[in-house]
Amino acid sequence: MRTETGQVIRLGDYRPSDYLIDKTDLVFRLDPTRTRVTAKLQMRRRAGVAPGTPLTLDGDGLTFVGARIDGADAGDNAVSATADALVVNAPPASETFTLEIETVVDPTANTQLMGLYRTGGNYCTQCEAEGFRRITYFLDRPDVLSVYTVRIEADRKDVPLLLSNGNPVEQGDLDDGRHYAVWRDPHPKPSYLFALFAGNLGVVEDEFTTASGRLVTLKIYVEHGKEPRAAYAMDALKRSMRWDEERFGLEYDLDIFQIVAVSDFNMGAMENKGLNIFNDKYVLADPRTATDQDYASIEAIIAHEYFHNWTGNRITCRDWFQLCLKEGLTVYRDQEFSADMRSRPVKRIGDVRLLRAHQFPEDSGPLAHPVRPRTYREINNFYTATVYEKGAEIVRMLRTLLGAKGFAAGMDLYFQRHDGEAATIEQFLACFAEAAQTDLTQFALWYDQPGTPNLAITTRYDRTARTFAVTVNQSLKPPVAGTPNAPMVIPIAFALAGKNGSTLDHDAVSGARTMQHEGEDGVLVITEPKHEIVFTGIAEEPVLSVLRGFSAPVTRVPQAPTRDRFFLARHDSDPFSRWEALNSLAMEDLIKATRAVSAGDPAAASDALVDIFSAVAGDGTFDNAYRALCLTLPAETDIAREIGRDIDPDAINKARRGVTEHLAKACERVFARIYHELQPRNAYDPGAEGAGRRALRNVALTMLCHAARSTDLAEQALAEADNMTDRAHALMVLTHLAPESEAAAQALEAFRTAFRAEPIVLDKWFTIQATVPRAETVETVQALTKAPGFSWDNPNRLRSLIGAFATGNPVAFNRADGKGYELLCAAIGRIDAKNPQVAARLMTAMRAWRNLEPGRRQRAKTAIESLRRGDRVSRDLADIIDRTLA
Repeated sequence: MRTETGQVIRLGDYRPSDYLIDKTDLVFRLDPTRTRVTAKLQMRRRAGVAPGTPLTLDGDGLTFVGARIDGADAGDNAVSATADALVVNAPPASETFTLEIETVVDPTANTQLMGLYRTGGNYCTQCEAEGFRRITYFLDRPDVLSVYTVRIEADRKDVPLLLSNGNPVEQGDLDDGRHYAVWRDPHPKPSYLFALFAGNLGVVEDEFTTASGRLVTLKIYVEHGKEPRAAYAMDALKRSMRWDEERFGLEYDLDIFQIVAVSDFNMGAMENKGLNIFNDKYVLADPRTATDQDYASIEAIIAHEYFHNWTGNRITCRDWFQLCLKEGLTVYRDQEFSADMRSRPVKRIGDVRLLRAHQFPEDSGPLAHPVRPRTYREINNFYTATVYEKGAEIVRMLRTLLGAKGFAAGMDLYFQRHDGEAATIEQFLACFAEAAQTDLTQFALWYDQPGTPNLAITTRYDRTARTFAVTVNQSLKPPVAGTPNAPMVIPIAFALAGKNGSTLDHDAVSGARTMQHEGEDGVLVITEPKHEIVFTGIAEEPVLSVLRGFSAPVTRVPQAPTRDRFFLARHDSDPFSRWEALNSLAMEDLIKATRAVSAGDPAAASDALVDIFSAVAGDGTFDNAYRALCLTLPAETDIAREIGRDIDPDAINKARRGVTEHLAKACERVFARIYHELQPRNAYDPGAEGAGRRALRNVALTMLCHAARSTDLAEQALAEADNMTDRAHALMVLTHLAPESEAAAQALEAFRTAFRAEPIVLDKWFTIQATVPRAETVETVQALTKAPGFSWDNPNRLRSLIGAFATGNPVAFNRADGKGYELLCAAIGRIDAKNPQVAARLMTAMRAWRNLEPGRRQRAKTAIESLRRGDRVSRDLADIIDRTLA
């Protein structure tokens, strides 16, 4: 494990490597503890580099066996090898030469799950970002692209399946009971996209015919006996392939596309060229074991990794500072795919809730960084919501500014110009600027400035002059001292709403550039710190609907007047803005209730909020999934984010529960009608319509239990449930509302017994208990770390218990005596010794410690500092802690 501080890497220091690797031939002789890896590299000295310039290759914990240069053994003076680097001191003077390297690695001992490791008796790789250097010495950087040929040898009985990137070219038997397979990928790729899997799995096979008529073989590998549960993943893959052809004109480019599902994986999935490695929770699904959210996640992540074939693989990033170029762009693409497959308004609301819950706190806290960072110490720590989700929002703003045709032209030019290259943000934006004949210089600030811009908007109507004046002030508070805060380009999609929400026409507008693409909302383009915008020819006083569809990742403080938000919540023609208005009104009541609780008064909802909740609940014209979102109050973490400082999680919890009970009781009749009208009548279908019915019915179930202050209905729902969505929700309601009841204890034990052989489902059992909102859950989590089925080595299990506790249970995690912080930091210290990447990501749960009230704040700081003083803190974890404390 790397425990050194690590040098700071700077974007400004980028320079191309002195050498390139045109061709990489790899031979793996697999063994559980002594896998021998031979790498034959066709090296080429870059033009302008002096002959004899030393060549340094990256390594990480490698055992060096030997090296050959142009077929001859390299002597001790020719190469210098350590565990972390190999230096060719005096390479041949010729422009090209061959370097052959042999290393030994121990897959079984590799608990970091980076490089080549063992999982469930199988061999697997994960090379992004810098895992390939744990396999062999290499120029392990994304701008060195090579054509790979891979030969894998292993015992046939134990390891019948031998897979790598590209197309299969040869396979056969060896004399000693072993066998081999050879794979060749014709597309040059960086080392982080290399993949190998060898083991014993079942397979689901299908075919896909591309738009040009090419037949592609599709294979998804899963544990034996679980093949039927990969059917939905296969269907999602085929839909993704067709959608990418129809939406972006992009075809798949190999003869075969493969997915392998494994249980031990640090991430959700990895887009290795032609051989995607997946966390099995994002592949396996059936009604008995998967929730509607599981199905939606499988669909989205299958699509995301497939879409990387072009936005990430065919065009990769020049350096890791450009990470958002592949991730943010591909998140945008998978969001659009899911919106087309399901409900566009529901998907948009879900994405914005995710952005606000994870990226906005990141943008305002000690871990803030630009979408394109300028420096880093550990690249693994920059796979963040800022790079992914905010990166996607930047692409969406481009789409808003340029319109469908202009955006499509820019994407087409990008694929045409940079296919097969390692590109930069500047090159990406240049394609859109050229295609749309526009200047994107100021827009590029979105990639370089950290923080969330705020808009302060006021309006004034002059009935006599028939003008409507809108003042927009933008500001950006630097989250990190010394970072820039220049005015941004902010596209504000807008409408002027008249009576009953109808859009009012206007004669002209001045004070800001405006645009309106065919069939889309009008857009105000904000570029200055302050704009005085005047609409003329307005027949009646309008209500301003802005940031429709959440057209820019900004905050708005102060909010629009309360009367305007009530009007928009009832009448806005934009579904997102309608939800936004209702959500902000609920938040206002929740913050008032929190203050009341802190003062010793009861928490309640306003009569106005009760009225609009009742109206939304009873309005059957809304999509069920959309109505479910509108009737879901902001989470406790959302309330804390809005309060911002001196946060008391106990007061927030009491306030939210009080407001919930008030609304539930006031709307009890309509919730009862919803619950009974939406009883399941047909077989389970994971599609959008069925998922929406279940979502709304389960909201009604929750509210009815709150109204009655009883879990009887939840117990009945649990007994009647015929799918995991309803079963898990009913169990959660029962356990969270009555955690000490005999009914909850029996239900939890019955669930564990029924699913003890299903690790993915058992994760839900751990999470439900880890998120029970009471102080005693700290001791529950401690006990669960010793429960049958818990593992300190499996990332999914760690996230389901430790991660869920720290991020999904504000009451217990922030217990006033600091025991929640101590539990997390002790767990992180234990995890860090084996898997620094997971440890560092769990540590981000402490990023908002400064916002707590003084007592909790000091206890959180003490726990973090104690963890930092540990003997062997990894570079990954040290980086997060140091920035959290800075």
